[in-house]
Amino acid sequence: MEFKHISVLLNESIEGLNINPDGIYVDATAGGAGHSREIAKHLDGGRLIAIDRDPTAVEVAKGRLQEFNATVVKSNYSEIDEVLKNLDIDKVDGVLLDLGVSSYQLDTGERGFSYHVDAPLDMRMSQEGTSAYDIINNYSYEQLSQIIFEFGEEKFSRSIASRIVKQRENAPIKTTLELAEIIKESVPAKVRREKNPCKKTFQAIRIAVNNEFEHLSTGLDKAFSVLKPGGRLAVITFHSLEDRIVKQRFAGWCKGCICPPDFPQCICGKKPQGQLINKKPIEATQEELENNNRSRSAKLRVIERIGE
Repeated sequence: MEFKHISVLLNESIEGLNINPDGIYVDATAGGAGHSREIAKHLDGGRLIAIDRDPTAVEVAKGRLQEFNATVVKSNYSEIDEVLKNLDIDKVDGVLLDLGVSSYQLDTGERGFSYHVDAPLDMRMSQEGTSAYDIINNYSYEQLSQIIFEFGEEKFSRSIASRIVKQRENAPIKTTLELAEIIKESVPAKVRREKNPCKKTFQAIRIAVNNEFEHLSTGLDKAFSVLKPGGRLAVITFHSLEDRIVKQRFAGWCKGCICPPDFPQCICGKKPQGQLINKKPIEATQEELENNNRSRSAKLRVIERIGE
């Protein structure tokens, strides 16, 4: 299957990065290399580093970036500092993080990301380590209900977790459609009629499989740390939990003095490390929404590093 992926908020991301043709840029979640190619097209003497944890994406990116001054590395974006160190790069002019699951991963049935196609329970972006099968069949009721509630914001998390545990007593739950059917049976009929009830639970299990929030927290700090003064970090999120983490981290970097308000003058000496390029998140235009339904929940935030 061809690695197809429509890059979300493509023009907005490029504009947000404010690309210097001579600069060094990192697409830390390269995927199908859509954003990477567009960044590379804007470089003239500059260099692109493309990172992805998915070995299939890495091979695709290498092919699609071969005409440019680009280096493709198989790694997790939370290790961006080590990747750059190994390339003898100290600081960069910009970093892009697109946190969405690629269309290829969703549409390739055997990867196990989709609740529309029957496939083995997998969901591993790196294609190694703990899989969705391991979590669904081995985690306790308490662990499952917590994951589904916290990572999926699913109010029926307890009934879903309970039915999973009960079902696996008879036989292991092996496929995506088996899990989808269990989820549907665990929620009221009214919920099933209104929309597919599987989305939140599948999102939650995927986040747990890939340690997404842990990598996001670490990755944000490291991505910001490798920016030159004036360098920009652009992050595209796809659900409220991700966006909240990014928003709060950006706000922390932009905050200066933390002295109590009744102090006559600042004694902490804390100065802002960054400034927001867009106060509110940038969302897809109506035209993009019509051409790419998966852009409907995307939000882009951009911050610029200031000082040292």
